[in-house]
Amino acid sequence: MVSVSGDAAHDDVANPGGLPGAPGTVLITGASSGVGLFASKALADRGWHVVMACRGTEKARRAQAALAIPDQSVTHLQVDLGDLESVDALVSSFRASGRPLDGLVINAALYLPRLKHPERSPQGYEISMATNHFGHFLLIHRLLHDLRRSSHPSRRVVILGTVTANSKELGGKIPIPAPADLGDLAGFAAGFKAPIAMADGKGFKPGKAYKDSKLCNMITTQELHRRLHDSTGIVFTSLYPGCVADSPLFRNTPTAFRTIFPWFQKNITGGYVSQALAGERVADVVTDPAFAVSGVHWSWGNRQTKAVQPGALRQGQQS
Repeated sequence: MVSVSGDAAHDDVANPGGLPGAPGTVLITGASSGVGLFASKALADRGWHVVMACRGTEKARRAQAALAIPDQSVTHLQVDLGDLESVDALVSSFRASGRPLDGLVINAALYLPRLKHPERSPQGYEISMATNHFGHFLLIHRLLHDLRRSSHPSRRVVILGTVTANSKELGGKIPIPAPADLGDLAGFAAGFKAPIAMADGKGFKPGKAYKDSKLCNMITTQELHRRLHDSTGIVFTSLYPGCVADSPLFRNTPTAFRTIFPWFQKNITGGYVSQALAGERVADVVTDPAFAVSGVHWSWGNRQTKAVQPGALRQGQQS
């Protein structure tokens, strides 16, 4: 089983490391709602220009207006991350804008736990893995050149992870159904097209497909750090901002789940955080000098202790 491990406390202070770093331009995927939208707001408030890369640009514009994010702080670009050709088109559109790239936030995710049979991307891959991992992997690969050219003092790639892929977090320890497990990547080795729909080559489980894709994202962060940080100076990190139990990510879950899960996280585990606070935490990891440590997974987990410095949030720097 391929896994990510580590342990952490958490801090309720939005900016525990002090003043943010110099503003720049950051591209955020899935920025039309949820954590991505509120991260866009937090970064714009800090003087950053945000490229909101979304499947629905009109929806993103309405969401931007609802949060009073200034037009001059935002560029809207369209992308369907489940379609690799669309990812290439996004890169071309971004370069045509003439803007530098100082930060990249991998946030967009598709969670379809009620599927009975796998849906497929235009290239024939299971849609959760295609959207959450393959599209993002390609996007990072294509934009590394742009990040290398940036003159920003702290260029960063930040990937949103999940507590269920972390064996040392409470959410990764409890016996959840169908935990993330990539096995020996037999499904990938076999080409990952029909009838194969899972990274481990086993039977399709829609909830596990999401967890596996996020685990792939987190492992990618560590490999990018190991292979590229020393030669490029780019900071590669992942984070889990806490349980955003009312995130639009869960819009395809049963109604009862969308009612019970936030209540449970607020009243039983204490792990709940609002979309706004999660957005601030993403912005911290993008901008704050205290988080400029490559190869680290930052997690606020389920422990609600106060006044913890950023270094205590660190989960195992990889070398």
